[in-house]
Amino acid sequence: MSNVNSTAYTKNQELAFAMLRLLFGAIWVANTVLEANHSYVTAFFGTIIQREKGQPAVLAHYIHAMATVVSALGAENVAIATVAINAVLALSLLTGVALRPLAWFGVLYNLVLWSTVGGFGGPYTAGATDPGTAIVYALVFFTILSVPSNRRLTFDASGESTPGPHALEPVRILFGLLWAFDAFWKWQPDFLHNSLTYLQASEAGQPAWIVAYIGIALRIFGIFGPFFFGLFAATAETVLAASLLFKRAQNWFLPIGFLYSFGVWTTAEGWGGPYALGSTGNRGDVLGTCNIYMLVYLFLMVGYMMRTKREGL
Repeated sequence: MSNVNSTAYTKNQELAFAMLRLLFGAIWVANTVLEANHSYVTAFFGTIIQREKGQPAVLAHYIHAMATVVSALGAENVAIATVAINAVLALSLLTGVALRPLAWFGVLYNLVLWSTVGGFGGPYTAGATDPGTAIVYALVFFTILSVPSNRRLTFDASGESTPGPHALEPVRILFGLLWAFDAFWKWQPDFLHNSLTYLQASEAGQPAWIVAYIGIALRIFGIFGPFFFGLFAATAETVLAASLLFKRAQNWFLPIGFLYSFGVWTTAEGWGGPYALGSTGNRGDVLGTCNIYMLVYLFLMVGYMMRTKREGL
């Protein structure tokens, strides 16, 4: 990676980072629109209570304590506040105004969501396959802080930041740890032997074209059986985790990881649907989870694969 050890990113990389920031902002706009609905506000408190079920005692006590705080503040007031916060984060991402302080806030905010309405991604019982969604949103905000994403396409030039390529390394390691956590649950017997049932579950409530699309994947993997599909997923995610953690063959494995994430998003996650006002966003699951993994991969590809010699600068 010729530009990893350089002291600065190229102008084209800065532009690409800014465009990814705008894409993340568009996702937050979708989050805001879907949550700005009475059904989201009224279901907010119940969503937190529901996350207590099946959790270890210490986590259940924590979630219950947070639910008590929310109740004291007024659950509907807190829900409305989250919609307002989402709108502010979206506006900052799209305009670049106050980006750094609000990106740090976005990291903390999503960790709070992950630990409450997200239930720490759990409960981690039979069939659990990933650490949840909001934690990945937190990682994207951290990524935005780790690259010069505010040097282009911004209304706030005074807020420019100049992190060097080395600042992206913690993102790579944290992302690798997320994949390792995913892989751990994929290696569990329940997933290995029942993997196709989770794929089938993603068809529920979906429009006909998504059901047909997922059906194609089911027929293909059905030829080999659920154990083969489970083994394929577990092995793939283990390799992706190792490639990130040990920084091996990034030119190959970053695009492969992006494509794998796209495959999971469009099949097991049903393109992030079904979509309805108020029915998504409660766990940070706006348009899915692996689409956010795809976004992290794009940031890493811009940072590690857009070589200086291609820029002509």
